[in-house]
Order: sequence, then C-alpha cells, then structure tokens
Amino acid sequence: MARRPFIAGNWKLNLGPQAAAEVARELAQGTVPDGVTVAVFPTALSIAGAVDILRGSRIDVGVQDVAAVASGAYTGANSAPMAKEAGCAYALVGHSERRQYFGETDEACATKLSLVFESGLLPIYAIGETLEEREADKVTEVLHHQLEVGLSKLQDDQLGALTIAYEPVWAIGTGKVATPDIAQATHATIRAWLRTRAGAVADDIRIQYGGSVKPGNAAELLAQPDIDGALVGGASLTAESFLAIVAAA
Repeated sequence: MARRPFIAGNWKLNLGPQAAAEVARELAQGTVPDGVTVAVFPTALSIAGAVDILRGSRIDVGVQDVAAVASGAYTGANSAPMAKEAGCAYALVGHSERRQYFGETDEACATKLSLVFESGLLPIYAIGETLEEREADKVTEVLHHQLEVGLSKLQDDQLGALTIAYEPVWAIGTGKVATPDIAQATHATIRAWLRTRAGAVADDIRIQYGGSVKPGNAAELLAQPDIDGALVGGASLTAESFLAIVAAA
C-alpha cells in the first residue's frame, strides 16, 4: 500500500496570532488534493486561532515542541496533553533548532515521543546531520544514533504511526538543498535502519524531507521513492507558496 504524502508547514517563531489567522484563512480557502495529509505548526500563541479557523478543513494543526513531562513547575514549556486539548493533532519533536539552541538531546526526544503518543498526538521526529558531519562522512553514524536513541521507548505499532523528518542541518534556511539523488539515498538509509528495528512496519513509516523546500523544487524531491512528504519552513509562511508545495505532492 502506498504511503500517503504528508506536507507539514513549520512556522517557527513567525506569524503571531493575527498574521497566523490570516494565513490560516487563506489556507482554509485553498485546495488540498485527495490523498495528501497536510498540517501547519504555528507558534504556541497562535495555535488556538489556527485551530478555530482550520476546523472542518483538510488541514490539521500541530505544536512545534512539547516538554518531556505532562505538567508541573516548568515555566514556559508546552505540554503534549494540553496541545491535544487545544485541538492539535501532531507534535514536532527534535527539530535541529531545538537541538542547537535549547540543548535538546536524543534521550529527551525519546521521552517526548513516548509522551506524545500517550497524549493522543502523532509525532514528527526530526533528524539530520550538520555540514561538518557530512563532510566527515558521518551521516549514517549520526542518523543511526538519532534513530536508535530517539525511538528507543516506542513499540512497533507506534512506529507505524510515526513520521520521520530528515532535515540536513546545512540546508535549513540556507537556500541550499540536497539534490534529489542525495536526499533519496539518505532516506533509503533511514528506511533500511527502520527495517532492522521494525521489519515490514518500516514500509508504513513516512519520511519527509526538509531543508529549503520550495514550490520550484518540491515536485522533483517528492517524486523520489522514499521521500513521502516535506517539512517546510520559510515557504510555508504564505498560503500561496505552501499550497503550491501541497499541490506538488
């Protein structure tokens, strides 16, 4: 059975409540082709408005990060159960900017992924190598470690509902993008590891590509056999460009 393409828009620290509502309204009026899963990930302050506007559309809402605990004395954190209550369907875990700027570890990601599932959300787990790691020929080593540790607390049935987002750190927000051949080869490496962990379940796991995905390069990337969607950054901040990528799927 073919994997259903999944296009996700990570708005990062952009689009406050008013701007997010405007983009959400434009998205709600757009066209989402049959057979494509679509979600946007606003900043936490913009989630409620986006959920209200997109309710009943074919576009879901996700939270960009969750704490490794459900509740407690953790000022400034986001909770997976509370994100579910607020109307989110997805949670993003392990984005490279969380790792780089906030000290996110693979071990913390493992706890978060487990909690996300327990809370009734579906996670996207982001992995990827830096330019230095790629130039040192450590791509496979880095990705395998992120997968082995990050997925260590999940059961095989949970793995089947997981989405992996492969984002080479050197391509995020830089305008650089892995060629379709490079992206496909890396996605195939990830799926091969997943087969060693979960057998045939690996064929159900969607693997998105992320890193300067735009309307002009989306179709060629998404045509690769192991690329099952895209985690889109800057190009998701306007409805026109994001819907063009959705159409390419």
